[in-house]
Amino acid sequence: MSVVGFDFGNLQSVIAVARNRGIDVVCNEVSNRATPSLVSFGPKQRYLGEAAKTQEISNFKNTIGSLKRIAGRMFHDREVQETEKKYINAELVDEKGQIGVKVQYLGETRVFTSTQLVAMYFTKLKEIASAELRIPVSDVVISVPGWYTDFQRRSILDAAEISGLNCLRLLNDTTASALGYGITKTDLPEDKEKPRYVAIVDIGHSNYSVAIVAFSKGQLSVKATAYDRHFGGRDFDQILVDHFAEVCKEKYRIDIQSNPKALFRLRSGCEKVKKVLSANSQAPLNVENVMNDVDVSSMIKREDFENLALHLLDRVHVPLEQALKESGLTKEDIHSVEMVGGSSRIPAVKERISQFFGKELNFTLNQDEAIARGCAFQCAILSPVFKVRDFSIQDAYSYPIKVKWDNVPEIPDEESELLVFPKLNAIPSTKILTFHRKKPFDIEAHYADLEALPPGINSWIGRFSVKNVEPSETDDLSIVKVKARLNLHGILSVDSANIVEEVIKEEKEEPKTTEPQAMDTDQQPQDPSDEAPKPVNVKKVKKIVKKADIPVVSGTSSLDKSIISLYRENEAQMISTDKLVIDTETQKNALEEYVYDMRAKVESTYSVYVKPDEKDTFLKLLNDTETWLYDEGEEATKSVYVSKLNDLKKFGDPIVERSREAEERPKAEKQLRDSIQSFMLNATNNEEKFAHISDEEKKSVVDKATQVLHWLDEKISSQAKLQKYDKPVVHAHEILKERDALVQYCTPIIFRPKPKPEPKPAETSGTQGAQGAQETPATPQTETPATESGSAKDNNKKETAKESEMDVD
Repeated sequence: MSVVGFDFGNLQSVIAVARNRGIDVVCNEVSNRATPSLVSFGPKQRYLGEAAKTQEISNFKNTIGSLKRIAGRMFHDREVQETEKKYINAELVDEKGQIGVKVQYLGETRVFTSTQLVAMYFTKLKEIASAELRIPVSDVVISVPGWYTDFQRRSILDAAEISGLNCLRLLNDTTASALGYGITKTDLPEDKEKPRYVAIVDIGHSNYSVAIVAFSKGQLSVKATAYDRHFGGRDFDQILVDHFAEVCKEKYRIDIQSNPKALFRLRSGCEKVKKVLSANSQAPLNVENVMNDVDVSSMIKREDFENLALHLLDRVHVPLEQALKESGLTKEDIHSVEMVGGSSRIPAVKERISQFFGKELNFTLNQDEAIARGCAFQCAILSPVFKVRDFSIQDAYSYPIKVKWDNVPEIPDEESELLVFPKLNAIPSTKILTFHRKKPFDIEAHYADLEALPPGINSWIGRFSVKNVEPSETDDLSIVKVKARLNLHGILSVDSANIVEEVIKEEKEEPKTTEPQAMDTDQQPQDPSDEAPKPVNVKKVKKIVKKADIPVVSGTSSLDKSIISLYRENEAQMISTDKLVIDTETQKNALEEYVYDMRAKVESTYSVYVKPDEKDTFLKLLNDTETWLYDEGEEATKSVYVSKLNDLKKFGDPIVERSREAEERPKAEKQLRDSIQSFMLNATNNEEKFAHISDEEKKSVVDKATQVLHWLDEKISSQAKLQKYDKPVVHAHEILKERDALVQYCTPIIFRPKPKPEPKPAETSGTQGAQGAQETPATPQTETPATESGSAKDNNKKETAKESEMDVD
């Protein structure tokens, strides 16, 4: 069973697995520890991850990135139109309200939703993990930003299901980092009332997250979170892009902003400049053929870069202040500040955060891999296969959730909405809602604070219809209890409801008589004229609660099961198409390699093993195949390449075999002759160690060796008369087979162990002496007192038993 964690990033993703009593980060097919978050489409196949990155520029309009930002978003969201659109090269379209991407795939125009694109990328991550673990991967924990809404979380779960993954939990990025920090710490405080407060600051490619986490031994609790959704590495890149675009306009008279492909090349160059500036005081920009065959170059100092980014740097303190305020803590209460994320390496950002807290920043965690490791830890905790140190995780939800309903005439003063899950409510969490109804009704869930949501996000979460509600037996309102749950994924669900009926029942007991009391000896007997005891009637009142489950129909943003099945079929078909293209390319490369290799060797290494009348024919066939490969064979099918290769091997394999035999036959011949000589020498040896072998047996060995020698001489003599390009008379494997038969026949005879000498008879008195009993040498014995003899024997037995015992690891 697999235990895998995905750090699903906007720029790249990291995969971690639990194994070898620890957590390992998995390398992809090109040995990188992070895989680009890209999906690309071509005329024959898809390109995922590294393959998409390789041809990103050449296939510019069919390559999609920023998958993390568009997952679960609506096409008309203001944030999508104003911000995300400029980071995506492909054309975005409205696909039934959701974001769709129009691309050219297999020679036709296709539209894929953002959920499908994420599923395709998850397929690639799954493939990488399966190749590393060498087992199918199913169970996984996937990281998401803490600010993800219900729509976005459901989209990630749908994508995981489409790709064949079983997502055990969606884990917030900062919580995953906190788990990786806490589970390995051995010095956390024992007292849960006095925990260690740590600020987890995560600045990635596209967002900035802060979490205040309370740690104590064996548990963590998220006290507060805060976010800046538009503060990350790409925003600093954009500052450099805008700066150098102006430089190019003045210096080279070219408008890079007007050319999408040139803008992409410049953005790639600016990303490198930003990384160089993190460790140096200045950095050069060099972009070849950015547009119109113009190569651009420039230089920028770190000081100038920080001045350009001043408006961004002035926002660094905002999430920090918000998180501290919501946690109810002060800066002095924070034990340490842990930095995570690639953009946390920017010196100016680190300086601002350090100044805010008034303390040095800690880099205990791996900035690029901490989230993936935390997800793998969580997967191991949830998996029954691994035994992990007990560690409790209490996460917090970022948005308050309320429910709304329609009032009923019977309860005119009833409120129509209720805040069910306040901000920073613990997850998972369950609340029971009580309604009084006579007929089915609906509940709608909404976010209570619109300002906290990403711009353009609808507050609606879902509609839940409670069915089969009827009046009570007294034609009154029924009591309906609805269970609302904020589950491990941070998703609201209403999965069950029931009608509660309260019944008051009276039960009468049988009349009881008062028992006569025991009488003391000095007490006077009771007068017979006294009254007899009266019967007592006892009445009990019971309150019985009856529950009857009723169905709930949910209407949420999750995809319908039929649509998920359709998408899974499409994904499986695309996987098969990709595999067929890869296999076809492999066979084409094998054919091309065979042509070049054989043509070179026929003229050199194999020249003496090719028949003169076949050489020209074979070379012509190789040349014709090469011409076909670069002409009409460029787009051939896999079966055609296999057939062409087999046709060439009909000529080539015998040549290769003759060359191989010429090399291997002398080695096999030497081994057989050495064995023949060894057995014949031993069979004619008169030394004492061979005295126990009879003459007949020795003769049989000599005869067998002689027979094999004659066979070998005859075959080698016949082979010597042939040309090197003729078919061999004898093969190396035949010679080795004769050697094995010779060894099998002769070894049991020649190397049979010498028998042990028979024991001599001992002398004894009386009638036994007359028969010549066997003599045995006297052995000195130690006398043992009669009273101790049994004990001594027992001790000997115990010692023997101890010696025979063996510990088996």
